[in-house]
Amino acid sequence: MYLTTEVKKDIFTKHGKNEHDTGNAEAQVALFTFRINHLTEHLKINKKDHSTRRSLICLVGKRRNLLDYLKRKDIERYRSIIAELKLRK
Repeated sequence: MYLTTEVKKDIFTKHGKNEHDTGNAEAQVALFTFRINHLTEHLKINKKDHSTRRSLICLVGKRRNLLDYLKRKDIERYRSIIAELKLRK
């Protein structure tokens, strides 16, 4: 499996306060970004996998909602996570 416990702990440690801080918006955005990148690579190979395509669209929507929340509440946190994950060109 691509998303092991160690990978999750690494993401939460890097983007949250610690590895147990899973509710932090930045940590959740980072986890969603990791999953979105994996599903995007999967769909490049398996073009007719429509259930994965739907899951990808749902994940992108969840990440968008979290980013909108961050933008409303604290613009500096939003800008830092955008720059750190390189979500904008």
